[in-house]
Amino acid sequence: MKKVFFAGLILSLALLGTTSCKKEQVIKIGFNIPLTGNSPKFGEGARFSGELIRREINAAGGLDVKGKKYPVEFIYVDNELKPESAVQAALRLIEQDKVLAIVGPCGSGRAIPAAQVCNDNHTPMIAPWATNPAVTPDRPYVFRTCILDPVQAAAAVKFAGMQFPEVTEVAILYNREDDYSKGLSENFRDEWIRNGGDIVAYESFGEKDQDFSTQLTRIVKSGAGLLYLPDYYNHVALIVSQVKDLGWGDKPILGSDSWGSADLVSLSNGAVTGYYFTTHYAAAGASGATLDFINEYKAAYGYVPDDVAALSYDSARIILSAIQEAGLSGNLIKDRDAIKDAMTSMTDFPGITGTMTFDENRNPFKPAVVVRVNENGEFEYVMSL
Repeated sequence: MKKVFFAGLILSLALLGTTSCKKEQVIKIGFNIPLTGNSPKFGEGARFSGELIRREINAAGGLDVKGKKYPVEFIYVDNELKPESAVQAALRLIEQDKVLAIVGPCGSGRAIPAAQVCNDNHTPMIAPWATNPAVTPDRPYVFRTCILDPVQAAAAVKFAGMQFPEVTEVAILYNREDDYSKGLSENFRDEWIRNGGDIVAYESFGEKDQDFSTQLTRIVKSGAGLLYLPDYYNHVALIVSQVKDLGWGDKPILGSDSWGSADLVSLSNGAVTGYYFTTHYAAAGASGATLDFINEYKAAYGYVPDDVAALSYDSARIILSAIQEAGLSGNLIKDRDAIKDAMTSMTDFPGITGTMTFDENRNPFKPAVVVRVNENGEFEYVMSL
């Protein structure tokens, strides 16, 4: 009799568990970001921005979707700044974690292959910081919040013409193993020539290189009046220091948005001070909601957020706003489609990096921002182009 009683009790408890302990639906968003590798600061900024949003929403009881509040979970997966790892991270987030949408990857070299995975699996992806034009076309599930390389290159050429009108001859040093760096170097080169200038040195290096003396010696000897570096901050810190040692003097150096790390100035020992680069937002001199974000981020983490952090913040908020617009059915496939549709039709989204409406290729209409690395190590706004 005891065996029958305990068997009945166990069955009753099991049934009670299936009826009274029904699992609450959680909004899961994935982050495909570099937490290790050559540029971990970018992944850190994306994760920190995500945590600001997640904590704020969950402290208020969850995200309000059509009158019902849902807890939010952000899942951060390291792509090691490698294309193959970015693909695996996307697959894991889609198939294993079953996220509604994905923020990232950062960087075109990772975003392009991951974008194909997300599109093939009908999962919305928004790249905060992947500027190569090839990221979004023919991929209706893939969006971005940053400006594109042709926009950035044109702005850099225009600014150089305004700021350094005496310069006609330019040198370029780029990373041949990175799609972003290679593509932007070509965009700048072609735009500079279209505007009547000359490229007197066009040099490249490999991802793992630390000594750039051979290329920089040729650049110094070329007589170039300006050096363009569309490279990641970890490489820039080494290149700028080395070219100065080789006799570059006080001639200008111009960079791209990949300079925009909080570690740039310290890694270069201040060698980048006084130089300019094109980017997506300027922290120094910010106001309104942008300043509020910067202050909140700095209070939480102790330093000013870079453009990757700011763009990641906007990217996550765009996804959450789309979820609120689309609603949730509980069917993952249908909800992913509805979120994609809501993002596609979104207009005038009030981002901290600018107001955004997406074009036919799901790229935002935004200007490039030029900043200067000032004497305090801040990225100071100069102009928008």
